[in-house]
Amino acid sequence: MSDKPSTIAISVRHLVEYAYLSGSIDVKLNAVDSMHEGTKAHQRIQQQYGELDRKEVYLKADIEAEGLLFAVDGRCDGLLATEPAITIDEIKSTSGDLDHITEHSYPVHWAQAMFYAYMYAKDEGLPQMRVQLTYVHTQSDRLQQFDRVVSFEELERFVAEVVRLYVPYAALRLRHAAERDASIEALAFPFGAYRAGQRKLAGAVYKSIDEGVRLFARAPTGIGKTISTTFPAVKAIGSGLLQRFYYLTARTTTKKAAEDALLLMDAKGLRMHAVTLTAKDKICFQDEVRCEKEHCPYAEGYYDRINGAVLDILANETVMTRPVIERYAEKHRVCPFEFSLDVAYAADAVICDYNYIFDPRISFKRQYNEQKKRTALLVDEAHNLVDRARDMYSAELAKSAFLALQRELKGTDSAGYKAAKAVNDYFIALRKQNEDSPQLVEKQLPTDLVELAESFAAAAEPLLASGQGVSELLLDTYFAVQSFIRVAKHYDERYVTLTERTNNELRVKLFCLDPSQMLQLMGKGYRSHIYFSATLSPVSYYMDMLGAGEKDYTLAVASPFAKEQLEVVVKAVSTRYQDRDDSYGPIARQLAQLVAERPGNYFVFFPSYAYMNAVHKTYLESWATSEGEGASKTDVLLQQPDMSEEQRDQFLASFQAGNENSLIGFAVMGGVFSEGVDLEGDRLVGVVVVGVGLPQLGLERNMIRDYFNEQGKSGYDYAYVFPGMNKVLQAGGRLIRSETDRGTLMLIDDRYLQPHYNRLLPEEWRC
Repeated sequence: MSDKPSTIAISVRHLVEYAYLSGSIDVKLNAVDSMHEGTKAHQRIQQQYGELDRKEVYLKADIEAEGLLFAVDGRCDGLLATEPAITIDEIKSTSGDLDHITEHSYPVHWAQAMFYAYMYAKDEGLPQMRVQLTYVHTQSDRLQQFDRVVSFEELERFVAEVVRLYVPYAALRLRHAAERDASIEALAFPFGAYRAGQRKLAGAVYKSIDEGVRLFARAPTGIGKTISTTFPAVKAIGSGLLQRFYYLTARTTTKKAAEDALLLMDAKGLRMHAVTLTAKDKICFQDEVRCEKEHCPYAEGYYDRINGAVLDILANETVMTRPVIERYAEKHRVCPFEFSLDVAYAADAVICDYNYIFDPRISFKRQYNEQKKRTALLVDEAHNLVDRARDMYSAELAKSAFLALQRELKGTDSAGYKAAKAVNDYFIALRKQNEDSPQLVEKQLPTDLVELAESFAAAAEPLLASGQGVSELLLDTYFAVQSFIRVAKHYDERYVTLTERTNNELRVKLFCLDPSQMLQLMGKGYRSHIYFSATLSPVSYYMDMLGAGEKDYTLAVASPFAKEQLEVVVKAVSTRYQDRDDSYGPIARQLAQLVAERPGNYFVFFPSYAYMNAVHKTYLESWATSEGEGASKTDVLLQQPDMSEEQRDQFLASFQAGNENSLIGFAVMGGVFSEGVDLEGDRLVGVVVVGVGLPQLGLERNMIRDYFNEQGKSGYDYAYVFPGMNKVLQAGGRLIRSETDRGTLMLIDDRYLQPHYNRLLPEEWRC
C-alpha cells in the first residue's frame, strides 16, 4: 500500500474564503457585489504598472498537512518590482464608500494576498514580501491602499494555519469519496429487472457521458426515465468520468421523482451526497423574505456558522431533501436557502430548477472549468426549457418604476434622482414619438436606453452598498436594470426590441426569439447534457432550439405498454377561436356520454381558462342535473389560477379509486395538472383533450413565427404548432402510467384527422 498522501487540488480563493469568510448575509451588498474581481477597474489599475511589474501571475504550491497534500494555485492581480521587497498587489473594486474601508475591514482579502506572497517567496527563496491591498472605486477610480511587509517565516505560519482550518473538511470529503465509490461499485440496478426500453435508455445515457456529448431522448411515460438517467450517472461517478451531476427540472413533482430514485439507491447501499434546492421564498423561515441581518437572525452571522453546519450535515446525511436541510439550518441557525447552496458545492448530485445552470442571474457562481468538465446535466421534462429559456434571456424595463424612484430620491440622493429622471425622460420622449402605435417592434438594440440604464446602476450601487434607506423599489429596479444590461450584451439577430404602451405604462423589452445560442453559452464546459422527456417530439425541433451539435445523439424509446391498454377516440369538433361558442354544448354532451358509458374519474384539459370555464358552465347547466344520463352522479372540480400547493394536493387527492360518484376534473393544458401527475390504476380512467393546444395568437408568438420563417423554417410550427401539440401530449400522458392501467383518451378537434397534426401524435394514439 502506498504511503503517498492524498492530493487535494484547490484554489487560493476557495481555501482562504473557507478559513476567513465571516459576517452576515446582506442582499443589498450581494446585489452590487461590493468586492468583485475581474472588472475594468482592475484592468485600469494594472495598466498603470511599471515596465518590470507583472499582472495576472499564475502561482502554485504543494503544502502537506496531517497526511494530506494540498495542491494550491491561483493568479495574483499584480507582482510589483518595488524596493525593498517584491510586492503582491491584490485589487478589489467596489462601488461603496472607500472611506468606510479600513485596514482591518476584510481579513479574507489579506489572507488571499498573503497566500500569494508565500507561494512566490517560496519559489524564489525570498526572506520577505511586501503585501498590498488596493481598493478602487468603480465610478471614480479613486484608490485606497494598505500595505505591510511580512517575513517568509510569518507567511509560512499563516499558510499552515489556513490549511489547518481546511483539513477537517478535506478529510471528510476524502473519506466520503472512498465510501461513495465503493458503494457505487457494489450497486446493482435497484429493481429486479429492467422494464422494456429502460436498459436502452440507461446505456445511451452512460455512453453520452463517456463520450462527452449531448443526448436528446424521447422516452414515454411509465418507462422509468428518472432511474434510467440517474443510475448510469451514478455509475459514471464511480468510474471516474464524473465528479457530480445536476438533475434539472421545472416542477416540484419531478424533483420528488429524482429524490425517490436517489433514496431507493440509498436504501440499496449507495452512499452519495445529494441535495435538493428549494426556492428562497418557499424555504425561508421568516414571514417576509428580507436577507438582511437587521431583519433575519439566520442571515446575521451566517458566515461565522456555516462551516460547522456544512461539516455536520455532510458527516451525517446522504440524501438531503428539503426537510433535512431545514432541520440542520434550524440547528445551526443559518439561512436554509444559502445553506443548501453551500452544501450543493460539496454534493455529488444536486436536484434543482433549470435556473441554477442556465439563468445568468442566479446560476452557480463558484463553479470552475475543471469542475464543469466532470459534471453532467440531466434535464428532465426538457420540452419546458425552450420557453423557460426565452424568459431567462429576455429583459424589460418599465417607465413607472423610474418615475416612482425619481420621486423617492428627490432631495435625498442627487445622483440617484438624476439617473432615475433621465430614464423616465427617455420613456416620455419615446411615448411622444410613438403616440399612434401601442406596440412597436424594432430589430436594433436601444443603445441610448442601455447607456442610461448603466448610469442608473452606477448611481444606485453606492446607495445599495451603504445599506441606508434602501427601499424594495430601488432594489427591485436595480436587479431589473442589471438584467437588462446583461441581456443587451448578447443582443444580436436572435433578438427584437418590443415597445408596448398600456394605459399609463410604457415598457421596453429585449425579447429573445431563439434561445439556442444562449443555452449553448450557459451550458458550455459541462461534460454532457442529457435532455429527456416523454414529449420531445419532433426531436429535430428540440435539437434546434436547445442547441444541439453535430456529434450529439438522439434516442426514441418505444412505449412499453400494450396498445390494448389505451382506447383513443377522436371527435371532429372545431375548437378554433371563431367556432368556440358553438362547441360548448357538443363538448359538454360528449363528457356526459363518456362518463355514462364508463363511470370513473376523468381529467378534461382545455387550451385556456376562458374556454374551460365556458364549457364547465354549460356542463353544469345542461348535464349535471339531467336524469338518465349518469351525469347526475358526477362530481365536478375546476382548476383555479394560482392555486396553492395545499389546494393542488386537495384537488388531486379527490381522484381516488372506488369513489362513490364519478369525477370530472376541469383543467388547463400546460398547467400544474397536465404534467408530472401520476394517478395510477382506477384513480384515472379517462382523459379528454380539447383542442390542439396552440398558444394564444399574440405579438410575441408572431415575432417568433416571422423570425423562423426568415431562417427558412416553418415559423408557424415553431411558434404555435409544436409548442401546442407538446401540451396535448403531456396532458394525454397522464392516463397510462403503469403496466396495469387502462383508459380512454378522447381528442376533441377536427385537426387531429389532418395529416400534419396526426403525424405529431405518438404511434399508439393514431386512429
